[in-house]
Amino acid sequence: MRRAVFPGSFDPITLGHYDIIKRGLTLFDEIIIAIGINADKKYMFSLEERKQFIEKSFIGEYKIKVMTYKGLTVDFCKQQQASFILRGLRNPADFEFEKAIAHTNRKLSEIETVFLLTSSGKSYISSSIVRDVIRNGGDFSGLVPDTVNIK
Repeated sequence: MRRAVFPGSFDPITLGHYDIIKRGLTLFDEIIIAIGINADKKYMFSLEERKQFIEKSFIGEYKIKVMTYKGLTVDFCKQQQASFILRGLRNPADFEFEKAIAHTNRKLSEIETVFLLTSSGKSYISSSIVRDVIRNGGDFSGLVPDTVNIK
């Protein structure tokens, strides 16, 4: 089975994330969307909210699991018997950053990182931009799946 882990904080999940995951489904038998827990990071949305946004976005998609984890992504991959890490690239800066992480992960394990370029219409979207739009009362609906809502 070709199992991949798509790690991130997903604060919140964006249409860029959604695009990579949907396209990744054509490459892998299963994708584990892994929400990393970092006690030092201040999140806009709670862990449970982030998990629900993702689960609702992929309701009925049997090839997707949503899980949380702490620690190294490669350790989580080993625990889940995943041979691949799936990552999205928006621009050259993402590539340089992700390349260093992929090399480190490869040094620590046998897990391969697979990169997909975001679709051209989604390459400008990031969770930090979405959070800024939300904080300032802007219309964020074209940046995230419909399942992301604010109470």
